[in-house]
Amino acid sequence: MMKKIVLYFSALLLSLPLAAREARVAGPDGRLVVTVSDEGGKPAYSVTYDGVTFLEPSPLGLKADIGDFTEGLLLSGFTQNAVADDYSVPTIKFSTVHYRANRGVFRFVKAGGGTEEKVVLELEVQVSANDIAFRYKVPAPDGWTKVCRVLEEATGYVFPEGTTSFLCPQMPPMAGFARTTPSYETAYTADDSLGRNGDGYGYVFPGLFRRGDKGWILLSETGVHGNYCGGRLIGLADGSYRLGFPMEEEFNGNGTVTAGIPVPGYTPWRTITVGTDLKPIAETTVAWDVVEPQYAPSKAYSGSKGSWSWIIKMDDSINFDTQKEYVDFSAAMGWQTVLVDNWWDTRIGREKIEELAAYARTQGVQLCLWYNSNGYWNDAPQGPRDIMDRSITRRREMQWMQSIGIRGVKVDFFGSDKQQTMQLYEDILADANDFGLVVVFHGCTLPRGWERMYPNFASAEAVLASENLHFSQERDDTEAFHACLHPFIRNTVASMDFGGSTLNKVYNATNDPALPGTVRRTSDVFALATAVLFQSPVQHFAMAPNNLTDAPQWAVDFMKDVPTQWDEIRFIDGYPGRYVVLARRSGDKWYTLGINASAETRTVTLDLPAGDYTLYSDMPLSGDKAQRRSRPAFQTGPDSTVASFPSHQESRTHPGGTLTVQMPCNGGFVIVQ
Repeated sequence: MMKKIVLYFSALLLSLPLAAREARVAGPDGRLVVTVSDEGGKPAYSVTYDGVTFLEPSPLGLKADIGDFTEGLLLSGFTQNAVADDYSVPTIKFSTVHYRANRGVFRFVKAGGGTEEKVVLELEVQVSANDIAFRYKVPAPDGWTKVCRVLEEATGYVFPEGTTSFLCPQMPPMAGFARTTPSYETAYTADDSLGRNGDGYGYVFPGLFRRGDKGWILLSETGVHGNYCGGRLIGLADGSYRLGFPMEEEFNGNGTVTAGIPVPGYTPWRTITVGTDLKPIAETTVAWDVVEPQYAPSKAYSGSKGSWSWIIKMDDSINFDTQKEYVDFSAAMGWQTVLVDNWWDTRIGREKIEELAAYARTQGVQLCLWYNSNGYWNDAPQGPRDIMDRSITRRREMQWMQSIGIRGVKVDFFGSDKQQTMQLYEDILADANDFGLVVVFHGCTLPRGWERMYPNFASAEAVLASENLHFSQERDDTEAFHACLHPFIRNTVASMDFGGSTLNKVYNATNDPALPGTVRRTSDVFALATAVLFQSPVQHFAMAPNNLTDAPQWAVDFMKDVPTQWDEIRFIDGYPGRYVVLARRSGDKWYTLGINASAETRTVTLDLPAGDYTLYSDMPLSGDKAQRRSRPAFQTGPDSTVASFPSHQESRTHPGGTLTVQMPCNGGFVIVQ
């Protein structure tokens, strides 16, 4: 029956006169609708949810060296079918996903050729309950052309008046430290007006928009690897946005800003998530729903927790004795790894790394090693250099790592979204899989569906991460603000290697407020909460060996036990940049958390099942006579400017029903059941 309906609708389109034509595809429940039209010969789409417009008619199409497919087009046919995909990826926010959507394929021909003219462009759109993914297919134009260059996309986003934005400006090319940008490491603007273009270079994906009191829209892309370049959002003066390609100067000018694809061939997916509240935004899986694994895992990969000296003690800590101390620290915490950061090749040396790896194995710990991605595209001096850029040197190095039991690599300083760079990411991942190594990227692009595409991909930075807390007091002062953005923007579409959750009060080697170092403004409970809030299957926390004696024992014990892989997420409440409350499940245990960046204390009422639970809080509960077990938080000297909180742990039994907790500014709570 569905086949008859599809064929009838296709024939109906072909029989229409040369006026504007349109067709639409809706999600399984009919609430989210995408309408595609060809008014004026220009393909366009619009988005509604429950009849409310979230995107007004927005341009579609692309320009290629084989033709201009942005105008002079007619919508000639449309087919539709249902999509069902049940899949498991243990490294994302849901370990098992049940994806249900409707797929519409819209076919365009060039105007003036009649109904028999060859299809020149196809638009594939998949619509689920709250997510849209669309991509273009470029058919082969003749019998001999096999490839094309996509010069630009017309893909745009036109928002209704009054929409506000939550965006991260793109960085200029070949700027910043050692000319290593862009690297997705700038601060977000919140509730900003439309009509801007960041710092002149557009904005990175993902981008969040608020449609007044009607709801929210998240824009991103997925399925980008060596097949295409990464995109960005270009803000226009009229308040709309268009898809932008990389900048010419990126990657030291190497590689093109255009994309090359075989024909027939596809572009990556552009994704749109729509919700009347933030729940669909925080819980979306669209980044993984529409991509496919690129290769089989060479072994069973798993998440891990570990330590790294550099975040607290910086470059001077990259020596054998300090790294051995951190091996012992990870072992004491029950963690699996130690990340040995930059300069290890000259400050420790390969023979001593082999010795350190052997010692770590006796303690039940493995090493992860840092590498510079560089060959010829930036000035970053840190070593090891000139290894990860070429397959020959890279594979030889990875074979050595495998032979001494290295668990994974952290590769840094990419600074480009060109197709050539995307191919490098993919090549590093594929080679690492051959040698059983997990991969974390830093100084890098946004992962676009990579957890499902590459089984040994663990996480990526692509955010203003913890190192900036060490370098800038301003970042410490605004830590809570940024933390309350990530669950709705950066971290909702990909794993995020933040490297945080420090229990030091100051960022220096001895945790001494009398010595130089930036000061943490957030509470210990806030640090615990972000260990759950920031999703990444591989975590290297910013804790230090001194925390075994100078941090609260309950906080240390929590960090020993906190999972890094999750089975389920539930958004409860929040507003980007102000506060967030959500829950994650690992096995049969739930971790419910909240953090607050607002000036005022926030009261949260939760509906909890009956049973025992442990509460980590910065505010005492009122009106509860249950037995409490608490210890004082770590306090610094009376002359210190370090923020002080009444942080504590309480073990209780809950009869079931509502529970009220409070979150002060820069504080939070965690409930473990």
